[in-house]
Amino acid sequence: MIERYSRPQMKWVWSDENKFSKWLEVEIAVCEAWSELGVIPREAIPKIKLARLNFKRTEEILQETHHDMTAFLGSISESLGKESRFIHLGLTSSDVMDTSLSLQLIEAAEILGQDIRELIRVLAQKAIKYKYTPMIGRTHGIHAEPISFGLKLALWIEEMRRQERRLAEAQKVIAVGKISGAVGTYATLSPELEEKACAKLKLTPAPISSQILQRDRHAQFVTTLALIFSSLEKFATEIRQLQKTETQEVEEPFTSGQTGSSAMPHKRNPELCERICGLARLVRGFALTSMENIALWHERDISHSSNERIILPDACLALDYALDLFTSIIKGLEVYPQKMKRNLELTKGLIFSQRVMLALIDKGLSRQKAYEIVQKNALKAFKRNRNFLSLLREDGEVTATISKPELESLFDYKYYLRYVDEVFRRLGLTEAQWGEKPDRAGPSQLAPRTI
Repeated sequence: MIERYSRPQMKWVWSDENKFSKWLEVEIAVCEAWSELGVIPREAIPKIKLARLNFKRTEEILQETHHDMTAFLGSISESLGKESRFIHLGLTSSDVMDTSLSLQLIEAAEILGQDIRELIRVLAQKAIKYKYTPMIGRTHGIHAEPISFGLKLALWIEEMRRQERRLAEAQKVIAVGKISGAVGTYATLSPELEEKACAKLKLTPAPISSQILQRDRHAQFVTTLALIFSSLEKFATEIRQLQKTETQEVEEPFTSGQTGSSAMPHKRNPELCERICGLARLVRGFALTSMENIALWHERDISHSSNERIILPDACLALDYALDLFTSIIKGLEVYPQKMKRNLELTKGLIFSQRVMLALIDKGLSRQKAYEIVQKNALKAFKRNRNFLSLLREDGEVTATISKPELESLFDYKYYLRYVDEVFRRLGLTEAQWGEKPDRAGPSQLAPRTI
């Protein structure tokens, strides 16, 4: 499934061709380091750099040895001749495999970082466009107070910026190499050799290792991908909620000729967002597996290796796909401001209850008394489907405290979004930087006062 949706760049990172090329890159870097230390003749290095892998021959050797590293080395050796004796000198398989795996994870992280930055760019443009578009804010799924759709998207931007920083930190943690031998003691190698080889690969030597790089590094990487996926799931779930027939404030892209249901031709389902939610669950499972890989027997066992061949490529492939998919969803998102306004007015002014309560308190009433007065009218409005402001006008306790013109002035959407510009300035979401303009000129042109 993931293979089907894989994008070429990330697919290449986890291809056998790239994996084996990384193995060879590590082997050559070690040979060059040995040469600089006087162990391998310098004149052998140009020939060693010509080493090539024969995939067919590797498969043949693998059928006999059942060990991919020895099969790899056998194929490489056949391409070299007498210089082959210098390949893998003093190394154990994990020196090559773990170090090259770090190179693959770095490449994957760079692609994912680009994906995140592109999503942030698209979200920023949409946030600015709908900066002043009012909609109802919901808590517990119940109408609370007005927000703007732009503020909702701005919240997602800041979250993705945090995820970008987490990914950068995870990339830094995994950007290490290990050339320390069978159990990490450098018995057949040396720390100096490791430093030289890692420098050629643009990696930092792990300060200490056993036979392997410690798997808390990989667990941090996979857990970070799961965290990023969880944010995407959060955003996708919100779109799914807002697309419900009863709400219908936004809708994911639905192309001409697309089918929503084989049985019901009218259906326009949020299946793209549902796909993201499903994949998020998968990668969170990978995160648990990666943490279970931390506790290995003594200096290493091989229980982590089998599942890493699945969870590391698939986590990267799935997240690359999901980031690209969600970016396309945001680009093509259908937004319905009139439906947002309809839903704002659904409760006939109940969403202004806090403003009325605070106004009563400001006039000298106790908080408890003000709350009782407002709640009494709110419940009546809800049960009788009455206009909240009309009921307040009829309440002598209210009108004895607040004048009718002052009461009416409290029912104004603009009040709730008067700091929207300040929030956007905090986030650096300016029209000049992101090349987008709001649908409305400013707070003064928000939806008119509701009476």
